[in-house]
Amino acid sequence: MQSTSVRVDADTHNEIKKLAESLGTTVGDTVAIAIRRLRQDRIGEQLKTPLTATETQWLDADLG
Repeated sequence: MQSTSVRVDADTHNEIKKLAESLGTTVGDTVAIAIRRLRQDRIGEQLKTPLTATETQWLDADLG
């Protein structure tokens, strides 16, 4: 696996380490989990947005 470094302040790094320990994961895996969760939250917010009239028409279209 390739890796790279991300600079964070000492307090943030300590928080990630504590969280990783509580989850039983590595620091890298904890960051990956956090990123996935942020993506899921963003998708959830997008899904809460009402459909546009065009989207509703498309979904209601007669396919027969």
